[in-house]
Amino acid sequence: MIYLYLYFEYFKIGLFAIGGGLATIPFLQELIQKYGWVTSQELVDMIAISESTPGPIGVNMATYVGFQTAGIGGAVIATLGLVTPSVIVIVIIAHYFMRFAEEPLVKAGFYGLRPAVTGLIAAAGFEVARVSLFNLQEYLDTRKILDIFDLKAIVLFGILMFVTNKYKKHPIIYLIAAGVVGVIFKFG
Repeated sequence: MIYLYLYFEYFKIGLFAIGGGLATIPFLQELIQKYGWVTSQELVDMIAISESTPGPIGVNMATYVGFQTAGIGGAVIATLGLVTPSVIVIVIIAHYFMRFAEEPLVKAGFYGLRPAVTGLIAAAGFEVARVSLFNLQEYLDTRKILDIFDLKAIVLFGILMFVTNKYKKHPIIYLIAAGVVGVIFKFG
């Protein structure tokens, strides 16, 4: 039964998460609330791992959640559920797109999708920043305003923003450096 839930939930995500992997994050947050398959912290970790490993972020995250929930079979089923709508839609689009690409209605539809995708990605980015840079639960426990901020994470974020804008290096360099700094912060 879990396989059916995984397949159909990820099928819905694949069908409606227009714009790629980051657009799946709001849907994954809903799954967390609905099923509790992973925690919010695991979602943030999944995003970090998915961004630093080869392959599409959405597929990587579906595979991770499927594996966490139901082992290798769950990983395969969740991944298939996520990609099935894309395969169907691409086959249909490939068949009809050349005929209708210049139609005003089609152009207007694509024009309207762009801001919606941008909004979904921005909402996902906000949620990742909220979980990564702030300690809301610690603040609620202590009621000390400074406890709301994860100062180490904010400093690392600021340094990384500065360095990536100043020095144009391959992203893997920054991922490795951030991982090393994270280990030092955690265990140092």
